[in-house]
Amino acid sequence: MEIPYILTRPGAKAPAYATPGAAAADLCAALDKPLTLAPGQRAIIPTGVAVQLPGPQWVALLCARSGLAVKRGLTLSNGVGVIDSDYRGEIGAGVVNLGEEPVTVEPGERVAQLMILPVAQAAFVAAQSLDETDRGEGGFGSTGRL
Repeated sequence: MEIPYILTRPGAKAPAYATPGAAAADLCAALDKPLTLAPGQRAIIPTGVAVQLPGPQWVALLCARSGLAVKRGLTLSNGVGVIDSDYRGEIGAGVVNLGEEPVTVEPGERVAQLMILPVAQAAFVAAQSLDETDRGEGGFGSTGRL
């Protein structure tokens, strides 16, 4: 599948898969200078990339890079970012420093991953009841496995 993209900032890098088996393409920080985030601080890191998805049956998901999260405490502030098929602007990575030390993001550093996935738009239908299951209304921790 071909995904048209444009680079919106000088020095921005194209999305790239790190290995042949990678499920997501890396996005890099399109910064003019290093950005340091104190513990608990949030920021939007520009990637300098805008994409065009093939239509409403596709979504791009912005995911954290596990190495940044585990080693340095830097992760996405919203868990997973959703880029809708009709969005044409620059992709920004909303990040938060969950660590105990300041984290510095360098220009050109890989900051997030972009996955392209098919999506189904549901037709939500009001109902009087839902089918019963063994789990029922059991929520968080209801299976005994947290």
